Amino acid sequence: MTTADQGAKAGEGMFANRLRKNVRHFRKWAKARGLTAFRVYDRDIPEYPYAVDLYGERVHLVEYPRRKAIKGGLEEQREEVLAAVKEVLDVPAAYIHVKTHLPQPWGRSQYGRVGESGERFVVEEQGLKFWVNLGDYLDTGLFMDHRLTRARVREEARGKSFLNLFCYTGAFTVYAAAGGATRTLSVDLSNTYLDWAEDNLALNGLSNARHTLLRGDALAWVLSQKDNPEETFDLVVCDPPSFSTSKRMQGTFNVQRDHVRMLEALGALMSPGGVLYFSTNFLGFELKDSAVRHYAKVEELTPGSIPEDFQRQHIHRCWRMVAPR
Repeated sequence: MTTADQGAKAGEGMFANRLRKNVRHFRKWAKARGLTAFRVYDRDIPEYPYAVDLYGERVHLVEYPRRKAIKGGLEEQREEVLAAVKEVLDVPAAYIHVKTHLPQPWGRSQYGRVGESGERFVVEEQGLKFWVNLGDYLDTGLFMDHRLTRARVREEARGKSFLNLFCYTGAFTVYAAAGGATRTLSVDLSNTYLDWAEDNLALNGLSNARHTLLRGDALAWVLSQKDNPEETFDLVVCDPPSFSTSKRMQGTFNVQRDHVRMLEALGALMSPGGVLYFSTNFLGFELKDSAVRHYAKVEELTPGSIPEDFQRQHIHRCWRMVAPR
């Protein structure tokens, strides 16, 4: 046996062993927190650049780009990983959804469609329920890395009006409504995701006239409201894509370029002492002083906003901003 063969042999089982160790810990950890959707492997071993997420009885397996070429066969490693996932997690191949994460110039892609199955099912998170779809989109309908910030929103929402910009499938809105928000407004450009948000509200018994969904370009809507806002909000979440383009938009959205005018304009839509949670997945992001000069307090919450099952990777940055009284 050659030295290379010996090294390859020694590497066999490394991924499975790490996955088994992680699963033992995170299954107990998740049960204690009321989670049926959580991450069990997050590119822990550099030679195995995968993310493995459990959604109930199903698995979302994503392969990430490699920093350097793999020694040996790529297909052989993929087969090894798939076999380990099936064995360690005890799931059939039909319950494993495999995707490849292609690098995007501005971070997370904007929820592109990759299938047409329409198959959805429900997962639980901290006492609430959400529809997810593991097969039809690059993302699943629930950004699990934001569950701690969602919990903050629920804790702060009682008796407050809530605005959710770039709302996606409305998870933050569900948390705000469950926390006792008197009124919510959720804005997104996609009818698909607004319908999904409505379904999530209904799933939790929270669908009523106090919770409004608005289809529109979130940035354009904020800018249109800043000089004469129709209403102001006590609690706001703004979690935009890093980059977005659509025929329904006025141009493109670039979080680094556009965050200054967006955060400036948002100040006019906030009640005195109102709170804004602003987050981005663009890890090269630089928050400009000019964007936050009108806020009374600005506090970066990361890394404390990242849950334990995501601690192994930098996945987002998050700030809490308070309007002057």
